[in-house]
Amino acid sequence: MYQKTKKNKFSMNNQLANIALIAGGYSGEAEVSVRSAAVIMQNIDNSKFNAYLISITRERWVCLFDGYEFPVDKNDFTVELNGKKIIFDTAFIMIHGTPGEDGLLQGYFDMLQIPYTTCNAVVSSVTFNKYFCNKVVSTFGGAKVAASEVITRHLAYNINEIAQNVGFPCFVKPNAGGSSIGTTKVHTFDKLHEAIDIAFAEDDEVMIERFISGKEITCGVLRSRGQLISLPLTEVRSKKEFFDFEAKYDPELADEITPAPIDESLTKQIQLLSEKYYDLLNCKGVVRFDYIVEGNDIWFLEVNTIPGMSAESIVPQQAEAYGWSYTELTTRIIEESLK
Repeated sequence: MYQKTKKNKFSMNNQLANIALIAGGYSGEAEVSVRSAAVIMQNIDNSKFNAYLISITRERWVCLFDGYEFPVDKNDFTVELNGKKIIFDTAFIMIHGTPGEDGLLQGYFDMLQIPYTTCNAVVSSVTFNKYFCNKVVSTFGGAKVAASEVITRHLAYNINEIAQNVGFPCFVKPNAGGSSIGTTKVHTFDKLHEAIDIAFAEDDEVMIERFISGKEITCGVLRSRGQLISLPLTEVRSKKEFFDFEAKYDPELADEITPAPIDESLTKQIQLLSEKYYDLLNCKGVVRFDYIVEGNDIWFLEVNTIPGMSAESIVPQQAEAYGWSYTELTTRIIEESLK
């Protein structure tokens, strides 16, 4: 019979909390996850936390320590290092895509009663499904949501009806995915089938969404020390046709301007809107909300519940503009999960 091990409570005194920094995953975003985790490891406050890097792939779960791999015991999520059993006080989930962003790991940690740094399993699952998330957010008011359709592999769909309902240009994207992997901007009907096939290579559901022209604006939000904080906005200006995977991780292919050069009243409106969505969706940890601003209209794009934390990522840029170092940002994220 499994007996739960008593955990040490987190303290800001001399006792250090054990942090499982989890990277990798099962999707095409694994490389991005590893990059983010590496930067976190370099900048985490070692006077407060003992950080252990946990690599999760379909083949194995291991702790990477001193150049060696130590297996993770999935029964209680512990690791034995040099004869000592490491019990983790919280999990810093840094996996984009499955199983970190879609709620699978969160459900696992809930069963083990181990805290973590992200939204819970239900919220993660709903927000990871772009179509469902858009439908939910459309009921909240405050921002417009573009027309979209979702199709499922092996189920019949009418491409003519889709084209008529959504129009062109449009985006064809995996319904559950990130970093724009498998996403295509489609201008004409004759390219629609090909784009759908590309998206189906990444997911069993595909979302076709109307293209909205305007400024791409993103806002990071987190709760810290009893305060809900919306970070300075970023305007993304892609030098490619849209902000695709390549543009997101090659600084030469996109300009990310923080704070965004937009009207102060519009900035405040987007920040308040993001805080509203954060609360209504019951988010936890740091979350990024993406929008298109078209004239006076604000269009909701998506929620990113595990935004990137690499050197090229947007949220660390926003935190710096707010006045926080990278170390301060990660400290606040970890602190909130340990409350």
